[in-house]
Amino acid sequence: MSFIVAIQAGVTTVEFDRAPSAAELDAIATETPLIEAEVELLDVRIALLDRLPSELDRRRLRRAQTRVLAERAALANRVTSGEAA
Repeated sequence: MSFIVAIQAGVTTVEFDRAPSAAELDAIATETPLIEAEVELLDVRIALLDRLPSELDRRRLRRAQTRVLAERAALANRVTSGEAA
């Protein structure tokens, strides 16, 4: 009986076995404020899943949405101006 086995070198490439480059770490650092704003918005949405939102909840949701939009605009401005490159 012969077994069909994948060659390990063909399955796992060296590309995935490396640490992130300085450019990749810079890109992550540039996007961190947006990621944090999106996580905050997600937290608010999760909190509102099982109840009707009060006025305070609505304000918290609007504030989180506004922060996400502001961070997206700031990131887009940094990218187009060449700061984030």
